[in-house]
Amino acid sequence: MNLFAHFHGLVEQALQALAAEGLVPGGLDLSRVVAEPPRDPSHGDVSTNAAMVLAKPAGMAPKALADLLCKKLAAAPDVAAAEIAGPGFINLRLAPSIWPKFLASALSLKEKFGHSTLGRGEKVNVEYVSANPTGPLHVGHCRGAVFGDALAALLGATGYAVSKEYYINDAGAQVDTLARSAFLRYKEALGENIGEIPAGLYPGDYLKAVGEALAKEFGPRFTALPESEWLEPVRSKAIAMMMDLIRDDLAALNIRQEVFFSERSLHTTGAVAETLTALSTAGHVYQGRLDKPKGEVPEDWEDREQTLFRSTAFGDDVDRPLLKSDGSYTYFASDVAYSRDKIMRGFKQLIYILGADHGGYVKRLQAVASAIAGEGKVQVIVRLCQLVKLFRNGEPVRMSKRAGEFVTLRDVVDEVGPDVVRFMMLYRKNEAPLDFDFAKVTEQSKDNPVFYVQYAHARISSVLRNAESEGFKPASPEDAEFNLLTDEAELAVIRRMAAFPRLLEAAALAHEPHRISFYLYDLASDFHALWNKGKEAPHLRFIIPAQRQLTNTRMAFLAAIRYSLANGLSILGVTPVEEM
Repeated sequence: MNLFAHFHGLVEQALQALAAEGLVPGGLDLSRVVAEPPRDPSHGDVSTNAAMVLAKPAGMAPKALADLLCKKLAAAPDVAAAEIAGPGFINLRLAPSIWPKFLASALSLKEKFGHSTLGRGEKVNVEYVSANPTGPLHVGHCRGAVFGDALAALLGATGYAVSKEYYINDAGAQVDTLARSAFLRYKEALGENIGEIPAGLYPGDYLKAVGEALAKEFGPRFTALPESEWLEPVRSKAIAMMMDLIRDDLAALNIRQEVFFSERSLHTTGAVAETLTALSTAGHVYQGRLDKPKGEVPEDWEDREQTLFRSTAFGDDVDRPLLKSDGSYTYFASDVAYSRDKIMRGFKQLIYILGADHGGYVKRLQAVASAIAGEGKVQVIVRLCQLVKLFRNGEPVRMSKRAGEFVTLRDVVDEVGPDVVRFMMLYRKNEAPLDFDFAKVTEQSKDNPVFYVQYAHARISSVLRNAESEGFKPASPEDAEFNLLTDEAELAVIRRMAAFPRLLEAAALAHEPHRISFYLYDLASDFHALWNKGKEAPHLRFIIPAQRQLTNTRMAFLAAIRYSLANGLSILGVTPVEEM
């Protein structure tokens, strides 16, 4: 039961009734009307801006429209009072009978509580991580990985058909550099002293395993061959092993993507050539020169006539080169073909999770989709993740010895565990910088949000186990007497739970899974407050042996709270632990 959707519906019914009576115009646009929790809980349970946003199109003063709406809403069975606040906002105080109905619904839905059909099965592609297959993932990749995975789960929970995808950049110069670096380790594995790793190659120790695997599989046969003959097999082996390493790193974070799409396949299947032909036929490709960029000139800028995509016709800042001076395809050409492939697979939303330094990709990706699918046919959404800074007791963390240049994702996960990493990566908005202190994220206190939320779930699980050992069990939704829950601390928890379905939909529409972590912390705080109040007031304790019906009802209440916590944690990819 989405309580706020229910009352949004009551507002719509009230407006329809007023229109039928000739008191307001019919056919008003209700798209900006919301029903939401008031900022100040003392103002009521539900607030709506209906009179504020509809007054002008209705040709009325906001307070006059609010007065008409209040009279209609106050007559609804679930409304105890309707009041006008400020210039025309309406606050509703709900009848006590609404809360038992809500709790019974939440308890019935169990693992589906909070889920919705908002997306109506629309196909969404979420591409995230997509790191070059040249080494282990670092902590910067970690944030994008967690954000993308949680966003995909959030969209899935709200009714979208989601595909989780990783784009393997296995066709650029970086994988040739990988092959040369692996070849050096191959010679080392054969007993050759390779000395210091030359500048421009990857120095990390993780490539020693690749060199050993090459030596075991091929023996010394490559040592006498020119690069043109060993480059391809060494590159293929190195990419395969790096992708195995990356998949293992992601699995350590409980991330398992369904699709790993190879950039190289776009070239071997002719998809890039086919895409450029299609764009050229549509008039989106031309021969021309680019103006010299203002400010610092990129290294790859060339003052020559070349093959260009009319990106500016679709809102981009500049037109984009499709061919290099040697006739090979640019990286952008591969991007265009990849976007076309996604669109041909039927996706209506293309979501890209990129690092903060990729802000320049937003307009070009949107331009590509508009050119291929038509304006407005496919939505392109780019979410940028800011940097993560690692600290230990306030001191910056040094680089990883294994990687040679950075702290690896696996280093962080191995030290504090995937649950801590995932929750803390989602406890800030993706666009805000994040400080991750190993000491703070593992302390057992209210100041550590992941501990505080998991502790609430574990506490509830402990009470339920203890109650079962004493012969109590959660009442069924039909038998629970939720009307017995009348204390303000109990009602605070129920009101917080009632916000969960609306919060999930709002978070999905905004692509902001961090809202769930904030919500879970607030719900845990309300629950812990109720727990502490029960220690001082015996009548609020969860288990009261002499009152079986009340105890079984409170067990049902706890089970419903636990579903709220567990369902939110599951979307974040965090384990709802049973004991701590």
